[in-house]
Amino acid sequence: MSSQAQIKLPAEPAHQTGMLRPALTVFIGLSIVTGLLYPAVVTGIAKAVFPHQAAGSLIVQNGKTVGSELIGQPFSDPKYFWGRLSATAPMPYNGAASVGSNLGPTNPALTDAAKARIDALRAADADNQAAVPVDLVTASGSGLDPHISPAAARYQAARVARVRGVSVDKVEALIAANTEGPGLGVLGEPGVNVLKLNLALDGAK
Repeated sequence: MSSQAQIKLPAEPAHQTGMLRPALTVFIGLSIVTGLLYPAVVTGIAKAVFPHQAAGSLIVQNGKTVGSELIGQPFSDPKYFWGRLSATAPMPYNGAASVGSNLGPTNPALTDAAKARIDALRAADADNQAAVPVDLVTASGSGLDPHISPAAARYQAARVARVRGVSVDKVEALIAANTEGPGLGVLGEPGVNVLKLNLALDGAK
């Protein structure tokens, strides 16, 4: 018999190896249910019940997609209504990079951006000396907001009417027709979808 003592490692408890298979089975099962089946069912229901919204609330004209009701577009031509500023990069209203400016109220860059927009609005409509609505000189938290306030739309009505050679009453009627109420009647404030309003302008006779 050897004089050296032999060290025997304790055998792995049977309950540890026995728990591995059910744990792995539960993991795979939940991955399939929550990662594949549930999203597929919810997406299918959404497409059946809300097909327009599930497809991105796209706006189609003459068989061509011109935008989405949910994402704004930059307008700077005086014959169109202008929307809110956008701080997304590398271009305004970039749906793949939703972000706010993250500039504090004392940051000079925020003041400079607001002043630049005011100067542009004044240059496009020198006769308009009314106070500029705040939503025309600030960016939304997402940088994608497609709406402006009815006040911001009415502020631009005279300019758009003059450039297009139509009456202010006609332009204001289009603003009213494209003003959306609060969500569910109580959530938020009324807003005007800038893209839809500009498309209505182009389609007006």
